[in-house]
Amino acid sequence: MRIAVIGVGLIGGSIALAARERLEAQTAGFDVDPGSLDRAVALGAIGEPSETIAQAVTGADAAFVAAPVGALPELVGEVLRSAGEGCVVSDVGSTKRVVVAAHEDQRFVGGHPLAGAETAGIEHARADLFDGTTWYLTPTRITSGILYERLHRTIGALGARPVAIDADSHDATLALISHLPHVLANVLVAQVAAAPAMRGERLPATGPSFRDATRVAGANTGIWTDIYLSNRDALTVAIDETIARLANVREALRREDAEAIAAWNDAAAADRRRLLDAQLSAGELHELRVPVPNRPGVVAELALELGRAGVNISDLALYPAADMSEGVVAVWIAGDETADRAERIIAGLDHQVFRP
Repeated sequence: MRIAVIGVGLIGGSIALAARERLEAQTAGFDVDPGSLDRAVALGAIGEPSETIAQAVTGADAAFVAAPVGALPELVGEVLRSAGEGCVVSDVGSTKRVVVAAHEDQRFVGGHPLAGAETAGIEHARADLFDGTTWYLTPTRITSGILYERLHRTIGALGARPVAIDADSHDATLALISHLPHVLANVLVAQVAAAPAMRGERLPATGPSFRDATRVAGANTGIWTDIYLSNRDALTVAIDETIARLANVREALRREDAEAIAAWNDAAAADRRRLLDAQLSAGELHELRVPVPNRPGVVAELALELGRAGVNISDLALYPAADMSEGVVAVWIAGDETADRAERIIAGLDHQVFRP
């Protein structure tokens, strides 16, 4: 397999390292910074450095664009113009609506691995960066099923769990679980640093709660400015909801309402347990086989509908008929109840479902 990586920083470099180590893939790379590309070659992430994007994607089976969100629409367009018809193209941006809307091409599937670190740059890339992480994919109504399957399997081989989601839902979700925490971390460190008690020559020690809550404060400005602005509408809604919730807590404190404060705290504990349990739930894999016509978007439709219902596809395979007029989509779902729910969802889309 030949994989092209456009942008060889932490994420792009880690994709390349994992691809070489786990897929024994050939890796070609391009970066606007020649120094980063040289370091990627020296680290063994990139086997074939390229002087242009076109050179990097020539003959590629898959291409990943790892660049700041603001640069993605233009770079993805250049990759699609240069890549072959059989190359699946994806990106790793933290917001998806803008780049997905910019490219109606059956080869493009927006992507976003929920992986990273406080550090940046190719020198911090690791082959195990994606192990056990969620990697969102945003297929559309025109996505090629064959190329989506290839991308799904490739990401699984890199160690991640591919999850299908539509671009709007992705950005609304990420506003809450990623972008808002960065905003709150920035606000909290600024508030504490400006407090009268912090203005002396020797700052008081901070506790683990403060350190945990502000770990992401001041993250890479070049990357995060683009993210905040790209997702500004969804993030603004999330901030407004946060302000309203804080106002409720403030009012309970003003009233000295111990019962309300206790209920608020208990509800937070229960919500956190529920969120963690949802991430840890798994079980035996069940295979579901779905006969489908050969038309663009049919695989994406199945994946997105299951994703909307919170059903994760652990693995995916396509079995086309000899004349390519139809085929069978096989999906593997973890857990008895989840597999039963997946079967009902697929049947609700007017597809037959078989269990081998």
